[in-house]
Amino acid sequence: MPTDAARLYRFAEHFADGRPAAPRERLLAIEAPVAIEINGLGYAVMMATPADFADYALGFCLSEQLISAPDQIVSVDAAEVPLGGWMLRIQLAADDAAPLMERARLRLSEGSCGLCGIESLEQVLRPLPPVTAQLVVEDAAIFRALAALPDLQPLSRATRAVHAAVFCAADGTIHLVREDVGRHNALDKLLGAMAHAGLSAGEGFIVLTARCSFELVQKAVLAGCPLLVTISAASTLAAEQAAAHGLRLVSLARGDSFLAG
Repeated sequence: MPTDAARLYRFAEHFADGRPAAPRERLLAIEAPVAIEINGLGYAVMMATPADFADYALGFCLSEQLISAPDQIVSVDAAEVPLGGWMLRIQLAADDAAPLMERARLRLSEGSCGLCGIESLEQVLRPLPPVTAQLVVEDAAIFRALAALPDLQPLSRATRAVHAAVFCAADGTIHLVREDVGRHNALDKLLGAMAHAGLSAGEGFIVLTARCSFELVQKAVLAGCPLLVTISAASTLAAEQAAAHGLRLVSLARGDSFLAG
């Protein structure tokens, strides 16, 4: 487990049966503001677990469609700041910075006039490229991945307070796991780790220990993943967008059942 992922705290445990409170130590998952700066521009502040920064930087830039390949990132630097939190500085190659400037312009327009609001909505609900990967995944493979997952979540086992994003082969073999207090962050970290490892999302499926929201579907579609499995239920927009873009969506995935769209 990364040393920056959890910290030991002391509590008094209280009991319903009237026993005296007893001291107890417990690991808590670290949640910290991470300010993301790209080519000197303040881009976003995310609440995240300060670990796997290289994977996070790459996955975030891919999900934001700022880059299309790992070699477009020149450098990544993460540093803890005195006021609390972290600064994640990402440098893109100058020739690849045009999408950054356009996204920064749209972000500055958010929350201002009505017309800018309409523009922002169009960006959120913009058409996505269809998933073209063809992958046959048997039900048994999904259950195999779900059964193996608990043993591969050290931070979750220690804190019971984080999400996991998992990349699996078509037969359910787990290749990569990333954990974070934020489900979006966990998926970005996973997508970055996959890109670093040269793994194509079209050759397997992703499991998320989270509710399936539109943003997670969007990230999976942009990555070209043919199947997304989530432990909790999907929202309406998530289900609609998955169906519209060729992403097979499985939700409420348990050890003995799941829902498939």
